[in-house]
Amino acid sequence: MPQTLGSNATVEEATSSTAIPMTVWMVAGGVLLLDQSTKSLVLSLLAYAQERVVVDGFFKFVHWGNAGAAWSLFNNLAGSNEMLAVVSLMALLFLMFSRNQFETSTLPGRISMGLMIGGILGNLYDRLHPARRHVIDFIYFYAYRRSGAEIGFPAFNVADSAICVGVGLMLVAMYVPRRATNRPPGLPDRDRPATHQPPS
Repeated sequence: MPQTLGSNATVEEATSSTAIPMTVWMVAGGVLLLDQSTKSLVLSLLAYAQERVVVDGFFKFVHWGNAGAAWSLFNNLAGSNEMLAVVSLMALLFLMFSRNQFETSTLPGRISMGLMIGGILGNLYDRLHPARRHVIDFIYFYAYRRSGAEIGFPAFNVADSAICVGVGLMLVAMYVPRRATNRPPGLPDRDRPATHQPPS
């Protein structure tokens, strides 16, 4: 006979352990909204390939299309947009089905997963949008060489930033609990043996 859960509390606990926490969806939705809002603003203010300097020699807004991966990798590869759309979907499914391995029981873990999911969805929307078919990048930091030529960090967007911050935060969320768990029992917070005072 299959065992049944004895109480409503036990049922809720089992359900919550398998469901994606609401915090994840709230963060992911916020990232997706911010990402698409900023890209829509870029589309309305800048023509394709147009630039607007904010701080000369340091930062400007651009309107560039990227059919490749982050930092414009594989941008000139034929079919890269469709291939990376499939990769994005696979990464999204991997995150969702393996979420219990990514410290989603902690707030930093939930926030980091929300950042990654929101970032993936933001760029995936660009790739699948019939009027775009590429990711819109618009944040560009650069400098001038002595010759006057321009050199810069690859343009990126809000979704790219969210994914990078999410990965970094996830590594921290996974490391800190393990460090606390691996602490030998009986050691105080400063990792030194406890001293016992003799009875008076």
